[in-house]
Amino acid sequence: MSATEIPLYVDSSALAKLYVPEGDSDEVDAYLRGKVGLMISELAITEVLSATARRKREGELSADAANRIRIALLSDADSGAFIRLHLDPAVHREAERLLLITTAISLRTLDALHLALAFSGAATHVLTFDRRMREAAQQSGLNVINL
Repeated sequence: MSATEIPLYVDSSALAKLYVPEGDSDEVDAYLRGKVGLMISELAITEVLSATARRKREGELSADAANRIRIALLSDADSGAFIRLHLDPAVHREAERLLLITTAISLRTLDALHLALAFSGAATHVLTFDRRMREAAQQSGLNVINL
């Protein structure tokens, strides 16, 4: 495995920074540029587009900008730039297992699904900007990328 190849799951909090200018967007872009083996999920895509829609409703993004973000994200996902992971019954069962065994933190449903998706893709690393997701990933044995 080369230095640019890392089995890395990019959750929605990190993926959003690639498409919507936010704090740390430049750092995320620089870190991910040129890397292969990057995994995203259909769940993350939907969450990013949900956040985009919310920003549009709140007037932070124009309808045109929101549509450009949607097109860019789906185009990148379809291009093979990312390995796309899908929710299936096995992922749900793993998420449920994680919810039942995790005691040190309050694991949320979507975080459990993201972790289960990462495991389904054999990720060893996670990129997230969500504190609870970070703690849950570390507790589950995944390496968390700190930017």
